[in-house]
Amino acid sequence: MQFIDQVKIYVKAGDGGRGCVSFRREKYVPKGGPNGGDGGRGGHIIFRASRNINTLLDIRYHQHYRAERGQHGMGKDMHGKNGSDMIIPVPMGTLVKDALTDEILSDLIKDNQEFIAAKGGRGGLGNTHFKTSTRQAPKFAQPGEPGDEQNLILELKLLADVGLIGLPNAGKSTLISAISSARPKIADYPFTTLAPVLGVVKAGRFKSFVVADIPGLIEKAHKGAGLGFQFLRHVERTSLLLHLVDISEMAEGDPVKKKKKKTGPPCPLLQKK
Repeated sequence: MQFIDQVKIYVKAGDGGRGCVSFRREKYVPKGGPNGGDGGRGGHIIFRASRNINTLLDIRYHQHYRAERGQHGMGKDMHGKNGSDMIIPVPMGTLVKDALTDEILSDLIKDNQEFIAAKGGRGGLGNTHFKTSTRQAPKFAQPGEPGDEQNLILELKLLADVGLIGLPNAGKSTLISAISSARPKIADYPFTTLAPVLGVVKAGRFKSFVVADIPGLIEKAHKGAGLGFQFLRHVERTSLLLHLVDISEMAEGDPVKKKKKKTGPPCPLLQKK
């Protein structure tokens, strides 16, 4: 499955239903008066965090969301039906940003946490609300209010307790596969992990923590080489960064051995006679 951690979408909440202009017509009830009902509220656009989703792939291919509009009011003081809310599941750790100002609107870090990104429009009032002693037969009602609409950016930052960082082929995938049930790609030829991998490590009978295998950086990644460095956003939420160093014979050079500093000739006063 392809890993997607940033998408731009458009959301439009449902418009409110308009109020009804209606009058009571009943036998033996002269001048029954107005009885137009109110319109229903438009549906909201709601983001809900879910621990069962790990990527924004589904949203990548469905970038326009429109909630249901509210039903119009009806006679006999019947209220229009409210529009159904549209709930969009997103992974835990998703940031919701305004695409124009880059302002962070919400940070969904808990399971089932919700955020109303666009509120549905309020339904219009029926003509029964505008009856007065001097205006007993109002022939007008309110239109429904339009729902909110805006462009948003969803940015995923993985939630992990420990983040594994290091050069490509340093053994990060091998380590996370050994300490957890995660099964990242491991091979005997050089390659770079293309997407972060999460693994749950047991630390006792009732304790566990999450480890994230972060793809390695290559030379000139800041200039766009390889995967670039945008995926480093996933290490921002980690409580601990574990730098993995390859000390095998296949590694280039010796990462542990330090170069000796060049010094001048020994001091004659310290030499033994």
